Amino acid sequence: MSRPIILGIVGDSAAGKTTLTKGIAQVLGPENVTIICTDDYHRYDRKQRAEIGITALHPNCNYLDIMQQQLSLLRTGQPILKPIYSHHSGTFEAPEYIKPNKYVIVEGLLGYSTRGTRENFDVKVYLAPPEDLRATWKIKRDTQKRGYTEEQVRKELEKREPDSEDFIRPQRQWSDIVVSFYPGSNESEETNGHLNVRLVLRPTIPHPDFTDIVTYTNGGKPPIRLGLDRDMGKPVDVLEVDGHATLEQVNKLEQIICQDMPNLKNVCDRDSNPELGKVAGTTGEILQSYPLALTQLLITYHMLKATQFYP
Repeated sequence: MSRPIILGIVGDSAAGKTTLTKGIAQVLGPENVTIICTDDYHRYDRKQRAEIGITALHPNCNYLDIMQQQLSLLRTGQPILKPIYSHHSGTFEAPEYIKPNKYVIVEGLLGYSTRGTRENFDVKVYLAPPEDLRATWKIKRDTQKRGYTEEQVRKELEKREPDSEDFIRPQRQWSDIVVSFYPGSNESEETNGHLNVRLVLRPTIPHPDFTDIVTYTNGGKPPIRLGLDRDMGKPVDVLEVDGHATLEQVNKLEQIICQDMPNLKNVCDRDSNPELGKVAGTTGEILQSYPLALTQLLITYHMLKATQFYP
C-alpha cells in the first residue's frame, strides 16, 4: 500500500519555514500536498504562556506526544483531528479534520525534538539563517502581521534566546539538509532579494552527484561552489550558490538534479512552473531568487526520490 511522503522543515521563529514550505508545495502541486504546522500543538495559549513564564519554544509548552502520535497516523495514511493555534490572536481555534495527500510537509519549531517524531520523516530540513537576519525577518513579520511593536519583538527575542539555544538549534544535528540563506558582502543585497544560500548536505540521504559542477570565474570567487566541511563535528558536503549567480549558471545545477529524476522534468521547465524561486521583496514586489529556486528543487528531488522506495 502507498503512504504519504513526509518532509520536515524545522527552524526557529521567522527562519523562513513558511516561505520555503509554500514554494515546495507549489512545485509539487498544492492538490498533492498537506501542510501541517507543529506550532498547533502548543499546550498553552499566548496569555497562559505569559502568566506561567514559559516560551512557545520549550518542550513543556507543547504536546509533543500528541504531535508524534498524529504524525505516525499520517505516515500510515490515516486522517487526524489536528488542533489549530492562531498566531494572529494567540488563542486556539476549533480542531481541523485532515486527511493526508501524497505529500505531507510538516513545518515548525520542535519537529525533530524526539526520536519517535523524527522517525516519521522521509526528508528532514533545518533552516539556519544568521541570527541577525532572522531577527530582522521576525521584526518585520510580527510588526506587520501580528500586531506587535518593534520593542515588543526585540524583548521577546531576548526572552526566547535561552530556549532557542537549548531546544531549537540542537535539532540541526538530526537534519539531512541544513539551509542557510545569508546576505552577501554588500548590505543592499539583503533588501533586493539577492540572498546567497549555503546548503549542508549530510550523507544520511543520497544527494545528486554535484562533483561535475561547472563553476564560472571572472578573476574572483565563483558564484557556485562545492566543498567539504564539518557540521556539528561530522563530515558534510557544502553547496553554495550566490544571489548574483546567473540563470545560465544555476541551470547547470538544475540539469544535474533533473537528469537523475525524470519526474522533475516538468518542474525544471520554468515556463510550466513560473513560481519556482519567487519571493516577496521588502516593498511587496515579487522577486526571482535563483538560490531559493535551487533549494526548492533539491528538496523536491528528495521527496520524489522517496516515492521510488514507497511507490
